[in-house]
Amino acid sequence: MAAEGKTIDALSQFELKPFLGAIGDSVGFTQSSAHMLLAAGLITLLVMYGMASRAIVPGRLQALTESAYEFVHGLVVGQVGDEGKRFFPFVFTLFMFVLFGNMMGLFPYAFTFTSHIAVTFGLAAIVFVLITVVALSIHGRKFFGYFFPEGAPIWLAPIIIPVEIVSYLSRPVSLSIRLFANMVAGHVMLKVFATFIVLLGGLGAVGPFVALLPLTVNVALVGFEVLVAFLQAYVFAILTCIYLHDAVHLH
Repeated sequence: MAAEGKTIDALSQFELKPFLGAIGDSVGFTQSSAHMLLAAGLITLLVMYGMASRAIVPGRLQALTESAYEFVHGLVVGQVGDEGKRFFPFVFTLFMFVLFGNMMGLFPYAFTFTSHIAVTFGLAAIVFVLITVVALSIHGRKFFGYFFPEGAPIWLAPIIIPVEIVSYLSRPVSLSIRLFANMVAGHVMLKVFATFIVLLGGLGAVGPFVALLPLTVNVALVGFEVLVAFLQAYVFAILTCIYLHDAVHLH
Protein backbone atom coordinates (compact mmCIF):
# COMPACT_ATOMS: atom_id res chain seq x y z
CA MET A 1 0.00 0.00 0.00
CA ALA A 2 2.11 2.85 -1.23
CA ALA A 3 1.33 6.51 -1.55
CA GLU A 4 1.81 7.59 -5.12
CA GLY A 5 2.33 11.28 -5.77
CA LYS A 6 1.08 12.20 -2.29
CA THR A 7 -2.43 10.97 -3.23
CA ILE A 8 -4.60 8.20 -1.88
CA ASP A 9 -5.59 5.58 -4.44
CA ALA A 10 -7.94 3.39 -2.41
CA LEU A 11 -9.83 1.77 -5.30
CA SER A 12 -6.99 0.28 -7.35
CA GLN A 13 -6.97 -2.74 -5.03
CA PHE A 14 -10.27 -3.87 -6.60
CA GLU A 15 -9.00 -3.87 -10.18
CA LEU A 16 -9.12 -7.24 -11.91
CA LYS A 17 -5.88 -8.39 -13.51
CA PRO A 18 -5.11 -11.49 -15.58
CA PHE A 19 -3.71 -14.35 -13.52
CA LEU A 20 -0.91 -16.53 -14.95
CA GLY A 21 0.00 -13.90 -17.52
CA ALA A 22 -1.01 -14.46 -21.13
CA ILE A 23 -2.77 -17.72 -20.27
CA GLY A 24 -5.08 -16.01 -17.80
CA ASP A 25 -5.61 -13.10 -20.17
CA SER A 26 -6.68 -15.39 -23.01
CA VAL A 27 -9.38 -17.14 -20.96
CA GLY A 28 -10.37 -14.25 -18.68
CA PHE A 29 -8.89 -15.91 -15.59
CA THR A 30 -8.18 -13.18 -13.04
CA GLN A 31 -6.83 -13.02 -9.50
CA SER A 32 -10.46 -13.06 -8.35
CA SER A 33 -10.98 -16.40 -10.10
CA ALA A 34 -7.78 -17.75 -8.56
CA HIS A 35 -8.82 -16.72 -5.06
CA MET A 36 -12.25 -18.30 -5.52
CA LEU A 37 -10.59 -21.58 -6.50
CA LEU A 38 -8.22 -21.23 -3.56
CA ALA A 39 -11.14 -20.65 -1.18
CA ALA A 40 -12.95 -23.71 -2.52
CA GLY A 41 -9.77 -25.77 -2.12
CA LEU A 42 -9.14 -24.58 1.44
CA ILE A 43 -12.73 -25.32 2.47
CA THR A 44 -12.49 -28.82 0.99
CA LEU A 45 -9.20 -29.48 2.77
CA LEU A 46 -10.57 -28.16 6.05
CA VAL A 47 -13.57 -30.48 5.94
CA MET A 48 -11.65 -33.50 4.67
CA TYR A 49 -8.66 -33.32 6.98
CA GLY A 50 -10.59 -31.81 9.87
CA MET A 51 -12.90 -34.80 10.03
CA ALA A 52 -10.41 -37.44 8.89
CA SER A 53 -9.52 -38.64 12.41
CA ARG A 54 -13.08 -38.48 13.80
CA ALA A 55 -11.59 -38.53 17.28
CA ILE A 56 -13.78 -38.61 20.36
CA VAL A 57 -11.61 -35.87 21.81
CA PRO A 58 -11.21 -33.58 18.78
CA GLY A 59 -8.04 -31.74 17.92
CA ARG A 60 -8.00 -28.08 16.94
CA LEU A 61 -8.76 -28.65 13.27
CA GLN A 62 -11.55 -31.12 13.98
CA ALA A 63 -13.01 -28.82 16.65
CA LEU A 64 -12.98 -25.93 14.18
CA THR A 65 -14.72 -28.01 11.52
CA GLU A 66 -17.31 -29.35 13.96
CA SER A 67 -17.97 -25.85 15.28
CA ALA A 68 -18.63 -24.53 11.77
CA TYR A 69 -20.86 -27.53 11.04
CA GLU A 70 -22.89 -27.14 14.23
CA PHE A 71 -23.16 -23.37 13.82
CA VAL A 72 -24.62 -23.56 10.31
CA HIS A 73 -26.76 -26.59 11.18
CA GLY A 74 -28.25 -24.61 14.05
CA LEU A 75 -29.02 -21.73 11.68
CA VAL A 76 -30.77 -23.95 9.16
CA VAL A 77 -32.83 -25.95 11.66
CA GLY A 78 -33.61 -22.88 13.77
CA GLN A 79 -34.90 -20.85 10.82
CA VAL A 80 -36.35 -23.43 8.44
CA GLY A 81 -37.16 -26.29 10.80
CA ASP A 82 -36.47 -29.99 10.34
CA GLU A 83 -37.60 -29.67 6.71
CA GLY A 84 -34.58 -27.49 6.11
CA LYS A 85 -32.00 -30.19 6.86
CA ARG A 86 -31.88 -31.15 3.20
CA PHE A 87 -30.70 -27.62 2.40
CA PHE A 88 -27.89 -27.74 4.96
CA PRO A 89 -25.11 -28.66 2.47
CA PHE A 90 -26.04 -25.68 0.31
CA VAL A 91 -26.15 -23.18 3.18
CA PHE A 92 -22.95 -24.58 4.71
CA THR A 93 -21.10 -24.26 1.40
CA LEU A 94 -22.44 -20.73 0.89
CA PHE A 95 -21.48 -19.63 4.41
CA MET A 96 -17.96 -21.06 4.22
CA PHE A 97 -17.34 -19.67 0.73
CA VAL A 98 -18.36 -16.16 1.73
CA LEU A 99 -16.46 -16.39 5.03
CA PHE A 100 -13.24 -17.54 3.38
CA GLY A 101 -13.60 -14.91 0.68
CA ASN A 102 -13.99 -12.20 3.29
CA MET A 103 -11.17 -13.44 5.51
CA MET A 104 -8.65 -14.14 2.76
CA GLY A 105 -8.83 -10.53 1.62
CA LEU A 106 -7.35 -9.39 4.92
CA PHE A 107 -4.00 -11.04 4.17
CA PRO A 108 -1.30 -8.97 2.43
CA TYR A 109 -1.36 -9.23 -1.37
CA ALA A 110 -4.57 -11.28 -1.27
CA PHE A 111 -7.73 -10.34 -3.16
CA THR A 112 -11.23 -10.04 -1.70
CA PHE A 113 -13.46 -11.55 -4.37
CA THR A 114 -16.56 -10.70 -2.30
CA SER A 115 -15.78 -7.02 -2.95
CA HIS A 116 -17.03 -7.43 -6.53
CA ILE A 117 -20.74 -7.04 -7.17
CA ALA A 118 -20.57 -9.62 -9.97
CA VAL A 119 -19.55 -12.30 -7.46
CA THR A 120 -21.97 -11.33 -4.70
CA PHE A 121 -24.86 -10.93 -7.15
CA GLY A 122 -24.02 -14.31 -8.67
CA LEU A 123 -24.27 -15.93 -5.24
CA ALA A 124 -27.48 -14.03 -4.46
CA ALA A 125 -28.96 -15.06 -7.82
CA ILE A 126 -28.27 -18.72 -7.04
CA VAL A 127 -30.10 -18.29 -3.72
CA PHE A 128 -33.01 -16.53 -5.44
CA VAL A 129 -33.40 -19.23 -8.10
CA LEU A 130 -33.19 -21.97 -5.46
CA ILE A 131 -35.89 -20.53 -3.20
CA THR A 132 -38.19 -19.91 -6.17
CA VAL A 133 -37.75 -23.47 -7.48
CA VAL A 134 -38.26 -24.90 -3.98
CA ALA A 135 -41.44 -22.88 -3.46
CA LEU A 136 -42.87 -23.87 -6.85
CA SER A 137 -41.98 -27.54 -6.41
CA ILE A 138 -43.60 -27.73 -2.97
CA HIS A 139 -46.64 -25.50 -3.40
CA GLY A 140 -47.22 -25.34 -7.15
CA ARG A 141 -49.66 -22.60 -8.11
CA LYS A 142 -50.30 -21.82 -4.45
CA PHE A 143 -46.89 -20.15 -4.47
CA PHE A 144 -48.40 -17.14 -6.25
CA GLY A 145 -50.67 -16.61 -3.26
CA TYR A 146 -47.52 -15.42 -1.48
CA PHE A 147 -47.92 -12.09 -3.27
CA PHE A 148 -51.41 -11.51 -1.88
CA PRO A 149 -51.80 -12.36 1.83
CA GLU A 150 -54.84 -14.40 2.76
CA GLY A 151 -57.59 -12.29 4.29
CA ALA A 152 -56.47 -9.02 2.71
CA PRO A 153 -59.26 -6.93 1.12
CA ILE A 154 -59.53 -7.71 -2.57
CA TRP A 155 -59.69 -4.02 -3.45
CA LEU A 156 -56.12 -3.64 -2.16
CA ALA A 157 -54.82 -6.19 -4.67
CA PRO A 158 -53.61 -3.57 -7.23
CA ILE A 159 -51.42 -2.07 -4.48
CA ILE A 160 -50.33 -5.11 -2.47
CA ILE A 161 -49.43 -7.43 -5.38
CA PRO A 162 -46.98 -5.04 -7.14
CA VAL A 163 -45.39 -4.14 -3.79
CA GLU A 164 -44.94 -7.82 -2.88
CA ILE A 165 -43.52 -8.66 -6.30
CA VAL A 166 -41.00 -5.82 -6.15
CA SER A 167 -40.08 -6.84 -2.60
CA TYR A 168 -39.54 -10.44 -3.70
CA LEU A 169 -37.47 -9.50 -6.75
CA SER A 170 -35.34 -7.11 -4.70
CA ARG A 171 -34.03 -9.94 -2.51
CA PRO A 172 -30.98 -10.81 -4.64
CA VAL A 173 -30.20 -7.10 -5.07
CA SER A 174 -30.23 -6.30 -1.35
CA LEU A 175 -28.43 -9.55 -0.50
CA SER A 176 -25.61 -8.88 -2.94
CA ILE A 177 -25.21 -5.14 -2.32
CA ARG A 178 -25.04 -5.59 1.46
CA LEU A 179 -22.05 -7.94 1.24
CA PHE A 180 -20.35 -6.05 -1.60
CA ALA A 181 -20.71 -2.63 0.05
CA ASN A 182 -19.39 -3.77 3.43
CA MET A 183 -16.33 -5.42 1.91
CA VAL A 184 -15.51 -2.42 -0.29
CA ALA A 185 -16.00 0.11 2.51
CA GLY A 186 -13.81 -1.80 4.95
CA HIS A 187 -10.93 -2.27 2.54
CA VAL A 188 -11.08 1.33 1.39
CA MET A 189 -10.73 2.47 5.01
CA LEU A 190 -7.78 0.13 5.53
CA LYS A 191 -6.06 1.48 2.41
CA VAL A 192 -6.71 5.10 3.37
CA PHE A 193 -5.22 4.80 6.85
CA ALA A 194 -2.35 2.68 5.58
CA THR A 195 -1.54 5.46 3.11
CA PHE A 196 -1.70 7.98 5.96
CA ILE A 197 0.95 5.94 7.77
CA VAL A 198 3.27 6.14 4.74
CA LEU A 199 2.65 9.86 4.14
CA LEU A 200 3.01 10.93 7.76
CA GLY A 201 5.98 8.66 8.30
CA GLY A 202 7.92 10.67 5.74
CA LEU A 203 7.58 14.00 7.58
CA GLY A 204 11.09 13.91 8.97
CA ALA A 205 12.08 13.26 12.57
CA VAL A 206 8.53 13.60 13.93
CA GLY A 207 7.06 11.49 11.15
CA PRO A 208 7.23 8.09 12.87
CA PHE A 209 5.58 9.51 16.00
CA VAL A 210 2.80 11.23 14.05
CA ALA A 211 2.23 8.05 12.05
CA LEU A 212 1.43 6.15 15.25
CA LEU A 213 -2.12 7.48 15.28
CA PRO A 214 -3.19 6.12 11.86
CA LEU A 215 -1.23 2.94 12.64
CA THR A 216 -3.28 2.44 15.79
CA VAL A 217 -6.48 3.11 13.88
CA ASN A 218 -5.47 0.64 11.17
CA VAL A 219 -4.73 -2.10 13.70
CA ALA A 220 -8.16 -1.54 15.24
CA LEU A 221 -9.74 -1.57 11.76
CA VAL A 222 -8.16 -4.93 10.99
CA GLY A 223 -9.76 -6.39 14.11
CA PHE A 224 -13.06 -4.78 13.18
CA GLU A 225 -12.83 -6.15 9.64
CA VAL A 226 -12.34 -9.68 10.97
CA LEU A 227 -15.60 -9.24 12.87
CA VAL A 228 -17.35 -7.77 9.83
CA ALA A 229 -16.07 -10.63 7.64
CA PHE A 230 -17.73 -13.16 9.93
CA LEU A 231 -20.90 -11.10 10.43
CA GLN A 232 -21.43 -10.63 6.70
CA ALA A 233 -21.06 -14.37 6.08
CA TYR A 234 -23.52 -14.95 8.92
CA VAL A 235 -26.00 -12.40 7.55
CA PHE A 236 -25.77 -13.92 4.07
CA ALA A 237 -26.40 -17.41 5.47
CA ILE A 238 -29.23 -16.47 7.84
CA LEU A 239 -31.07 -14.44 5.19
CA THR A 240 -30.79 -17.46 2.89
CA CYS A 241 -32.34 -19.56 5.68
CA ILE A 242 -35.14 -17.01 6.15
CA TYR A 243 -35.89 -17.05 2.42
CA LEU A 244 -35.88 -20.87 2.49
CA HIS A 245 -38.33 -20.76 5.40
CA ASP A 246 -40.68 -18.59 3.35
CA ALA A 247 -40.33 -20.95 0.38
CA VAL A 248 -41.00 -24.09 2.44
CA HIS A 249 -43.79 -22.71 4.61
CA LEU A 250 -45.07 -20.04 2.20
CA HIS A 251 -45.34 -17.25 4.76
